[in-house]
Amino acid sequence: SSTMSFSEAEVQSARGAWEKIYVDAEDNGTTVLVRMFTEHPDTKSYFTHFKGMGSAEEMKQSDQIRGHGKRVFTAINDMVQHLDNSEAFLGIVNPLGKKHATQLKIDPKNFRIICDIILQLMEEKFGGDCKASFEKVTNEICTHLNNVYKEAGW
Repeated sequence: SSTMSFSEAEVQSARGAWEKIYVDAEDNGTTVLVRMFTEHPDTKSYFTHFKGMGSAEEMKQSDQIRGHGKRVFTAINDMVQHLDNSEAFLGIVNPLGKKHATQLKIDPKNFRIICDIILQLMEEKFGGDCKASFEKVTNEICTHLNNVYKEAGW
């Protein structure tokens, strides 16, 4: 369904959890991508300019990876600001999903991978409560992205 069911308390605690990690959007976004590329090397194939990068150290220094990490975090941040407004939330998720499905042809399972790594990083840095507060948001993001993919005939 396209309606989201976040209570006011859930919205507040999710935003609080997200703010902690978003403060260092570029560094944390980079960590998430580097971890994804390292643990799931097949995901590198979507980024032609990252393919040749072997070491995590090398990836961490890459302006392109840093830039994309920041873009990922900025997009999630926009979504987090609209958890209490389905229409605005979908206004961000839908075009993003469509672009990744039709132009970039990114396998939608990669969104779940990224979300899981973000949750993992939250837990490592800020503990289990922080992770728990954000889990529903990642499920919501992934569900809606998957719906966009289905509509795009993926």
